[in-house]
Amino acid sequence: MLDVSVLVYPGMSAFETGIVTEVFGLPRPEFDRPWYRLVVCAPSDAPVPMIGGATLTTPFGLTDFAAADTVIVPGVADVHRDPPAAVLDALRAAHDRGARILSICSGAFALAAAGLLDGRRATTHWRYADLLRRRFPAVHVDPGVLYLADGDVWTSAGSAAGLDLCLHVVRADHGAAIANAVARRLVVQPHRDGGQAQYIEAPMPADVGDDRIARSVDWALAHLAEPLSVDVLARQAHMSPRTYLRHFTRATGTSPIRWLIRQRVQASLALLESTDTPIEQIAAAVGFDTPVTFRHHFAATMRTSPSAYRQAFRTERSAATR
Repeated sequence: MLDVSVLVYPGMSAFETGIVTEVFGLPRPEFDRPWYRLVVCAPSDAPVPMIGGATLTTPFGLTDFAAADTVIVPGVADVHRDPPAAVLDALRAAHDRGARILSICSGAFALAAAGLLDGRRATTHWRYADLLRRRFPAVHVDPGVLYLADGDVWTSAGSAAGLDLCLHVVRADHGAAIANAVARRLVVQPHRDGGQAQYIEAPMPADVGDDRIARSVDWALAHLAEPLSVDVLARQAHMSPRTYLRHFTRATGTSPIRWLIRQRVQASLALLESTDTPIEQIAAAVGFDTPVTFRHHFAATMRTSPSAYRQAFRTERSAATR
């Protein structure tokens, strides 16, 4: 059982703590394997005031916080000031023990103040990225990604990206199948790679008008290994290619082909993580014409090669298990 601790602080939103609780705190007897043990920790014995007038009390303090295998800071009270010295000392103690350190959103400021991000790549919410760079010039800030794992210190962007990072932890610890099952329970996308942009400029309409696009998407996901084109997808939606392209772009903010490439890359991740299937066979299994095409699109999407991803994932999972 992996111990996970999360820090609460005055003025926080319950959402970030709720993310951690949903992923690591709920029992998962359906997996028939040891799950995480979560403790919610506070810097002192005093009740912690939260947004909306609620208060939170917990019997766990900074000693418990620093003793966990995975230590999570879901934010800070003030991005312009360092957290209390006792919090920074607890983070350093956890890191010195070899704990995996995570931050969500503005929590990166606490990690940076503790010196844990010096010389590392890190991210935070895009609105705080310039401030993080100015306050901590030794940190290599990347404001355009959802999350980053640099060694044993992992950072994420805004609140929802914290959910992506927590699911990435589950993938590293338990594999893709378990992480996907947790995502289904949460009714969220199973995997968004860390290099994905934090936000999309194109607005997402609330209503496409009918479910024809949704049906074509579901059909495409079930037939990724087959040759697919805009014409093929348009026939599934009973639209002309031109009409389908317009409706699809309005509904998703991207083109059908770009969407298809990303889905095929994502479908390859589980095969790379859990099997020794050759790259050439994986490319064919997820619908790429050639291994060269697969490697090109994989590198553009994941910012690494399929072979390097496979090795890095297994190394990361092995380290997490140890």
